[in-house]
Amino acid sequence: MGSTLRRLAIAAACTIGAGAALALAEGGGDLVVFDWSGYEDPLLHPTYAVKYGAEPTFAFFGGEDEAFQKMRAGFKADIAHPCSQSVVKWREAGMLQPLDTSRIAGWKDLNPGIMAMKDLATTADGKAWFMPFDWGNTSLLYRTDNVTPEQAQSLRVFADPKFKGRVTIGDNVDDAYALASLVIDLKDWTRMTDAQFTEASDFLRQVHKNIRLYWTDSTDIDQAFSGNEVDLAWGWNETFVTLKGQGVPIAMNRNTKEGLSTWVCGYVLMKDAPGNLDQAYDFLNAVNAPDVSGYMVTTFGYGHGNGAGMAAIDPKLLVERGFDDLDKFLDKTLFQQPVAPELKQRMIEEFEKIKAGY
Repeated sequence: MGSTLRRLAIAAACTIGAGAALALAEGGGDLVVFDWSGYEDPLLHPTYAVKYGAEPTFAFFGGEDEAFQKMRAGFKADIAHPCSQSVVKWREAGMLQPLDTSRIAGWKDLNPGIMAMKDLATTADGKAWFMPFDWGNTSLLYRTDNVTPEQAQSLRVFADPKFKGRVTIGDNVDDAYALASLVIDLKDWTRMTDAQFTEASDFLRQVHKNIRLYWTDSTDIDQAFSGNEVDLAWGWNETFVTLKGQGVPIAMNRNTKEGLSTWVCGYVLMKDAPGNLDQAYDFLNAVNAPDVSGYMVTTFGYGHGNGAGMAAIDPKLLVERGFDDLDKFLDKTLFQQPVAPELKQRMIEEFEKIKAGY
């Protein structure tokens, strides 16, 4: 099956069900990467196409819980792109295989601050499971022609009745509860009590009253902002960088009273990867190349996992993006680290009720 046809087949299979996806994904020899929409950008892995004369086959998910369920149901991929809060869950579910770091060029150059985060990249037995690739914020975005800087000083603005029908947050349980946790002054959500869970959920119910839409990918939120459908969003760096470049009157406030949320995402090697292992490591090397750092920061507004590549970027650009000091970057933030499985399931179930209006 040709590359284009396989891409269409994989996309269709993801829509019609995991069982069909399994059959189609195993039907060819191309590398299958299960990823967020937008990361298929060839400039994020340029040396891969140079070597193989073709792009990997990308299949997409809208959220990590969706991806987890699809793979548990039988969808096969070689590589996937979860974020920090999901890695432990995926690993403990037996879905991952450890990485052979000797096959990843620049492993020693990965950001030491990120690599040191407990149980994220490397476990106590010395096995490596996760290669950090991108990191950034979920923070308050607002249209400067409709919202004043004073109104945008607190995350509680998302529940302000003045903005009924003018708010969007992601259809993403982690970002939603990160927002709510910050509002109730909880920076470490792994310590969330029953009372705090109730308080956080109540805030999300207030936000729901103002929701115009729950965005699922960058296209949703970008169109809502540029079309003047929303004034406020709980969104990612990429939206700010993209729309600012298009002349949309948008601002990002990383310094609200309550703070912001920080996430780290990266690539993992699936345990039952059907493709060629050499291709998988070539892809990991391609996305970790230091030359990718500048493109990541400039185009997406995210930090790159390769610390050596980040260090080579113009310091002025790093300051502009807020990446000049990782300690400062993580200050006053809720880091989206893994929570206990029972708490995560409770969040998932409650968020579905909230979105349904209950």
